[in-house]
This record gives sequence, C-alpha cells and structure tokens, in this order.
Amino acid sequence: MNAIQEATAERIITTVPIDEIKEALLNEYRRRIILSKMVDEAMKKKYGMTFQEFDSKNIVKRQDFSWQVESDAMEWEHAVEGNRYAEQKLKSISE
Repeated sequence: MNAIQEATAERIITTVPIDEIKEALLNEYRRRIILSKMVDEAMKKKYGMTFQEFDSKNIVKRQDFSWQVESDAMEWEHAVEGNRYAEQKLKSISE
C-alpha cells in the first residue's frame, strides 16, 4: 500500500465504526453472490446444463465461436468464479 492509500484507510477506520465497515462489506459480498447466482441460473436455463457441462462439452467451439455463445461463456464463467470468490470473502469476514 502506498502512503495515500494508507492515509485513506486510516481516515476511514477512524471515521467509520468497524462494525459498520464489516456490515457494509458483508452486504456487498451478499449482493455479489445474489447477482452471480442470477446469471448462473439464467444461463443454466438458456443452455439446459451447468457451466461445468457447458465448458466440458466445448459448446463455444460447437457453436462455431458465435459472438453470443462466446459472450455468454465469458459472462457465465465470470459469474461462477465471482460467486466462488465472494463466498470465500464472506466466510472469511464472518469468522
């Protein structure tokens, strides 16, 4: 962390009660999990399979790398990985 970041962090910590900071972080990670799950469920419904199945069956290649399928694949992977990351953070903050 550089000096500006440290000063900003110190100012935040001295201004905002730690319980409020913790609750804001928890709520942000919960929000991210909800959004990720919504994308995951929409894609499962659209393709009739999980992301792991979609990826292992190489659907993007089977669909000749169409822009829509490739775009969906990137969004879906981002949602699945984002959900995993947010759940890890939520768990570590909650402990």
